[in-house]
Parts: sequence; structure tokens; C-alpha cells
Amino acid sequence: MTPILGFAPDAEKTMPGILTACSHVIPYEAGFRGAPSPVAVTADALAAECRGAVVAVKLDGTRRILAGTQTKLYELTGSTWGDVSTGSYTGSSETRWSFCQFGDTTIATNLVDAMQSSSATTFAPIAGAPKAKIVVSASNNFVLAFNTSDPTYGVNQDGWWNCAQNDQTNWAPNVSTLANRGRLVAVEGPIQAALTLGDYVVAYKHRAIFVGIFVGTPVVWQWNLIPGGEAGVVGQEAVCDIGGAHFIVGNDNFWLFDGTRPAPIGDGVTRQWFLNNSSPTYRYRTKVSYDKQNDLVRVNYPSLTSTGQCDATLVYHVKKKQWGNDDVTTEASLNFIAPGVTIDGLDAFSSTIDGLPDVPFDSQYWLSGGQTPAYFNSSHRLVSLNGTTASSSFTTGDMGDDDAVTLIERFRVRFEQSPTTASATGFVKFNEGDALMAGATNAINDGKFDLRQSGRFHRVRVDMTGDHKEYAFDAKPRALGGR
Repeated sequence: MTPILGFAPDAEKTMPGILTACSHVIPYEAGFRGAPSPVAVTADALAAECRGAVVAVKLDGTRRILAGTQTKLYELTGSTWGDVSTGSYTGSSETRWSFCQFGDTTIATNLVDAMQSSSATTFAPIAGAPKAKIVVSASNNFVLAFNTSDPTYGVNQDGWWNCAQNDQTNWAPNVSTLANRGRLVAVEGPIQAALTLGDYVVAYKHRAIFVGIFVGTPVVWQWNLIPGGEAGVVGQEAVCDIGGAHFIVGNDNFWLFDGTRPAPIGDGVTRQWFLNNSSPTYRYRTKVSYDKQNDLVRVNYPSLTSTGQCDATLVYHVKKKQWGNDDVTTEASLNFIAPGVTIDGLDAFSSTIDGLPDVPFDSQYWLSGGQTPAYFNSSHRLVSLNGTTASSSFTTGDMGDDDAVTLIERFRVRFEQSPTTASATGFVKFNEGDALMAGATNAINDGKFDLRQSGRFHRVRVDMTGDHKEYAFDAKPRALGGR
């Protein structure tokens, strides 16, 4: 049996174990599995497109689930999104909400409207704070704002600004409070994204990475340009923290950055495929999120045919360094933290057993504090990835030899968990570079797929429904003759 290596469309097509295509198949510790289907959370749909969401955790561990549209901020209470805005915001067709938690205070910003804060219920503008595209909360008790606009200092797309230490309400630069501001000008362009990394703060441009270190008065934050070519991010949400490092979607590759130098991870696997199959016009809208419990990074991006929506998804397993695919349309991502459910509380989901969500009862979806990856779909509804796999498929690489015509009579997949249904379609060609010719399609029979096809190279597509797990496959091409 050949171990499955995962989705590797950039690899040489005869490399054993690669998948040249897959749909709703993602890596896990022992192999690959069907991606969970989305299940609607018991919450109303937002009134408009979600432009950012967060689970904000206070110092006592209590949580707030917040989401923003272009003109409003909302908090989820029970199944209702309550309006916690100060009036209506202006925003723009492109603005996204950036959130950070500073003690018990949640701070939100969208660059167009005044920076907002809330420790309970309604948000209110922070007097004297700059407008900013991005806010982050640093471990040294500062809030930092990036890509700023202010009546006194003007528009500084390459600018950074920090509040007074321990006081998110005071943004007036002053050496005694350590409030300060500056610009990152060693490389051209605006600051696109920012994220903490331990005690550091990392600011990203399109083709540059700056690491900020707290050094105290008078400069407060010292910014070092990281060597690494043109590594940077494509957009505001194209980076996430994976625990001790950042996963980055750059202009020319996928990167991991641990604070020293960025390391490319897409070469020879998915780099060129991603550039060829994502929209150059809307690639900056790429959204990256980390599913810690499954050690998966989800890269939601606009496909070539997208009109702006993030309608395609690559999935990367951090420890295994393998890729999968799980295309969904995403407005915003977050790790949903469940409120928990009792037997008596099941009526909130359905009046009948048959009407309950298609989620296993041992899923964290039902547990208080259980975390599950979630996103807002194109209907502005929050859904969690807990459901039974719907339809899924994978396609192998090419099996065979340039100098021999071979026959495969059967194809086997070593399942750890068999799907509900499965069928396989064989494809053949006689020379690498030729078009594939489709052969027969047969359902699984006694753990195998009977194909009986001849050619120099063979490729097999397996279509499945229901949950499944697999870690190897085999075809055993048999030589028919030579000359």
C-alpha cells in the first residue's frame, strides 16, 4: 500500500501517494478524512455581510461573541444578534472590523469610523484615539494601532501608534505615559496586517515583515526589518497565529514565521497551483484561521471565477505539513465556543430528535466551552464545522511506466473508517502530457474497486459520501507485454 501524501498539484504527477485533486478531503494525524459539513449554529442570520467576528474572553473567563457588518456591531445573546453599535457606522465597501481584547475591554476598529471600545453591551468611540485599520493587544499592556488616520498627524498607511501603558483611553503621545507613534518606512507600502508573537508584535506589509520589541522610553517600540526577500501578506486577514509561529499567505508563497526568518512551505506542493487558481483581483481578501484542536489552518480565498467572495478553501495540517481541500464560501471565520447543552435544552435546537443538527453527540459542539471551527456563510449565518461529511472525492497521481503497457484490475483504499457509499473511476493515458481518457466507474465491492483498464499510466478518482478516514491506496499495475 502507498501512504497518502495529500493534495500536491505542483508535484511531479508520478510521485507515489500524491493527490492531484480532492474535494472536501482534509488531513488528520493518521491520514486523511472527509471534511465535516457545516451545521447552522442556533443563531439568527446577521442583517448584512459579516465583516469580522471574534470570541472575546474577559479576565474572569466569560466570553462575548461579537460580529460586525459595514454599519453595525452585534453581540450574540442566546440565538439573537443584539445591536451594540453607537448609532450607525459609515465603513466602506472594503472595510473589515479588527478586534482585540485589552483586559475586560473589547476594542474594534475599521479605519473609516472612530475606534470603538466596550466592556459590556454598547460600544462607544475612544476620544483621542486614531482611526486605524488594525488593532492588537500586546503583553506589555499596550494596544497598538496600525495603518492610521488622525486630524493632527494625517493619514499614515505605514504608521503605528500605541496607547499609554495600561490605559486604552489615552492615545496622546507623551514620554511619561509611553504613548507614542511612528512609521515603518524601510520598505514601501502600507501596513496590511499585524499580530502578536509572544512578547513581540509583528507588522506585515505586502513585501516586508517588521518585528516590534518593547524597549521603553523614549522610542517605546523598536522595529526591526526581517530579512527574507519579499515575504509579506496579501491582505489584512491573511495571517494567523498557530502557536509560536505565524502562518502567512504571501504574494508569492505560503510562509511560516517564528520571529527569526520566514520559511516557505508551498514550493513544489501548492504554491503555483494557488497562484493559478486564486483571483489576482481579489486575492487580498484571503482569510486564514487556525483550528487548534485539529492542528489545521484553513485558507479561504477567492477562486478565479469569484466576484469577490472567498469561495474556495485550502487546508494545511501544521505538524504533518500536508494539504487538503474543503471549498466553502466564507464571509468571516472564528473558533466558535459553545455555550453547552443539557437534555432539557435540546428543545432550543428542535422539537424532535430527527430535527436535531446532524452532529455526533460526542462532538464539542454540545459541550460548554467546546471549541469548533466556524464561519459566516454567504447567507450571513454562523455555521460550525461539525456535521457528517456530505460528498467528497480524491484523485490519485499517475501510476505506471513510460515503457510498459500495464493492466490494473482493481484499486484498493485502506480505510480506517469506511464511507457510507464509494465508487471509483479509472483514467488512462499512454504518455505523460497526453489527455486522460475516462474508463469505467464501479462501486466498492469487498473492499476494492474493480476497474480492469490498460494503459501506460493510470489515475483513479474515488467519490464518497458520509464520514470516512483513509491513509493508503494501491492499484498494482501488471505488465501486459513488451517488445
